[in-house]
Parts: sequence; structure tokens; C-alpha cells
Amino acid sequence: MAAAGFFLLYLLFFLTGMQILKNGLSILSGSTMRSWVFACIDHPFKAFLAGIVFTGILQSSSAVMVIVIGLVSAGVITFRQTIGIILGTNIGSTFTTQLITLDLGSLIIPMIGGGLLFFLAGAMMKRQSLLRISGILSGLGLLFLSMSGFGKLAEPLSHLETVSELLLYSNTHAFAGVLGGTVLTAIIHSSAAAAGIIMSFMNADLLTLSAGIAYILGANIGTCITGLMASAGAGHEAKLTAYAHVWLNVLGVAAFYPFIAFCSGIAEHFAAEPDLQLAHFSLVFNVVSSIAVLPFAEPFGRFVESSARFVNRKH
Repeated sequence: MAAAGFFLLYLLFFLTGMQILKNGLSILSGSTMRSWVFACIDHPFKAFLAGIVFTGILQSSSAVMVIVIGLVSAGVITFRQTIGIILGTNIGSTFTTQLITLDLGSLIIPMIGGGLLFFLAGAMMKRQSLLRISGILSGLGLLFLSMSGFGKLAEPLSHLETVSELLLYSNTHAFAGVLGGTVLTAIIHSSAAAAGIIMSFMNADLLTLSAGIAYILGANIGTCITGLMASAGAGHEAKLTAYAHVWLNVLGVAAFYPFIAFCSGIAEHFAAEPDLQLAHFSLVFNVVSSIAVLPFAEPFGRFVESSARFVNRKH
């Protein structure tokens, strides 16, 4: 029970760190973000690059999706104009996964302490630049603190009967891993946090690389839940934007799922450490999935619209 309690505490640290880091990196105001969106939506490739940049800055594909859905809902842009951005968000979301694999445990206290000092200085001098630096340092410190905590708790958590059974089952049943990754990410609303948890179990030799890949595939589906929630009660075009995000990830997972064992064999050559192997696979998966669809952005948009009409007719 103590291990489960500490696990929830470290999860809170991770999500808080993500939010603080996002605030520190978010140099774009709402109006500036809108102007950037308008400048890039005239061509799918420009929108694609913008989606990567926006997500890298905001450290959250869900945050970008909420902004984009809001613009579509307001009638400012159309669903078709968002497809490139949606494709880019999947690649941008892998930046955090790569970031949390860095071994910077010795810098946790200096980062958090430095962040606090910059916050106090920024508050006294009323300097936004110092507050942003504070957010970046404090956010990174909390991220690495939580990752260190996940690593220490992986082995004690594995002794819990439910966790032990799930890990053993998903090591031999890939679909269980995909489903587990989907549910976990949908609950905590962060594919990066889900990836961090999965990596900690892999580093403790409790999950195989194939199982980790299955969980990562599921996390890509689970991260769509925020967009679906943001589109609830919105107009038809906003719902289409959320559906496009779901279809992109579902189709990508369906394409990679039969080749999990093959992907595992390839990923083992990416790096020696399990967490890096998984982070690099996540990057490759999202790059391949997005680039494969990019040349067919217009047909993909028509497919999403057709599927929505089909579902509506059924109801």
C-alpha cells in the first residue's frame, strides 16, 4: 500500500512538472498562437511542421489539440486545415519521451532550487523572462525526480498481486499491453507520464521490450481522449478534428501491431538501455505514421468525414 501511495505521489510530481515546464516554455500567447496557425494552414506540410513545433513548445499534444479544436469550434479554421497540424503533434509529443530518458538525477536538487530562486527573483522584479526560466528549471527537476521515484518503486509495485499478474500477462499477450497503455493514458491524460511508468518497469526487468512497445502503442490511442473530451458538445467540424486524431493513431497502431516482435528486434539495436530503446521506437513509430499519411492529407480528411457520416447514419 505504501508503494502505491508513493507511486501516486510521484505521478502527481510528474504531471505537475509537465505543467510547470509547459508554462515555462510557453512563450506564445493565445493571440500569437492563432496568428502562427493562420500563417501555416494554407499548406499541409507547413501545418505539419507547425504541429511539431507547437507540441514541442507546449510539451503536450493534448494541449495543441485543445487549442486547434477550439479554433475549429469557433469557426476560425476548418477541419481540413487542421490535418497537417494533427500529423505534426504526434511527432512533437515524442520530445518529452526522449527528454525523460536522460540521466540527470544529480541535478534534481539544483534544478528545483534554482527554479525557486528564479521564481523569487522574477516575482520581486516582475520579470516574465525570469519566471519562465523558473518554470523550465523547476519543471525539469520535478520530471527527473518523478522518474527517479518510478524507478525505485517499480520492483515494490510488482509485488502487488494485480500489478504482478498484469505485467506477466502483458509480457506474453501484446493486446493486453495495448489495452493497458490505452487505459492508463486515458486516465492520467499524459502519454509522457505513461511512457515514464512503462520505462521504469522495463529498467527493472519486469517488462519485456515487446510488452513496452505494446504499451506505447496503446498510449498513442489513449492520448486522444483529451481531444474527444474537448470536442464534446462542439460543432461537427470540431468533432471531425478529434476523430482525425483518433483515426491517425488507431490506424498507426493497427499497422504496427502485427510486427511488434520484429520492431522489438530492431529497437534493441537503437541503444543499450531499455528506456532509450522504447523512446527511440516511439519516435520512429510516430514519424513513420505521420509521414505516411502526410502526402494523402486530403484523402485522409475525406475518409474521416465519410466515417463520421457512416456512424451518424447508424445512429
